Amino acid sequence: MAQDAQRADFSVAQKVIHWLMAIMIMSDLVIAQKFGDVMTDADRFESRGDHATMGTIVAVLFVIRLYLRWKNGAPALPAEMADWQKLLAHVAHWALYILIGWLIVSGVLSAMNANSVVAPFGLFAFGDGVGNLESFGFFRWFHDIATKAIIALIALHIVAALYHVIIVRDGVTGRMLKFWKSEKAA
Repeated sequence: MAQDAQRADFSVAQKVIHWLMAIMIMSDLVIAQKFGDVMTDADRFESRGDHATMGTIVAVLFVIRLYLRWKNGAPALPAEMADWQKLLAHVAHWALYILIGWLIVSGVLSAMNANSVVAPFGLFAFGDGVGNLESFGFFRWFHDIATKAIIALIALHIVAALYHVIIVRDGVTGRMLKFWKSEKAA
């Protein structure tokens, strides 16, 4: 962490990035659900472009998020929180970071091996559209595993946030909910 003092709260920028990423990831998961349905080729190509656009935005936000986490760190969890809960919170958050990175990399590699050009924003292309079915299937399998894992972790994250709001009432969730302000030092 670049700063010496322990923060009492996440920075406003960290909170905004958190919520932007949450919205984009959830939206992208909805877009991705269309791939399991019967689609015309035109719809599939358009959906791939939409999915890649959202994924590209998430990738940019993710890099910013990692930088802000390195620069600002994270506030300490409450001292009265059980050690196993603190460990689980840290493991779950780092697992989310790993899975987001895994989704980005496997998504790009899948797109590069797809049998059609995947063009985020319609501005640039991943791959040449010729594709390699074997490589596509391999990277798509990894992408699918990461998708299922991140859905499970998002659900766990939401349950934990609600637990802190409704049962424990320790203010942990409130630190991320009040994204328009930030407490400086603990």
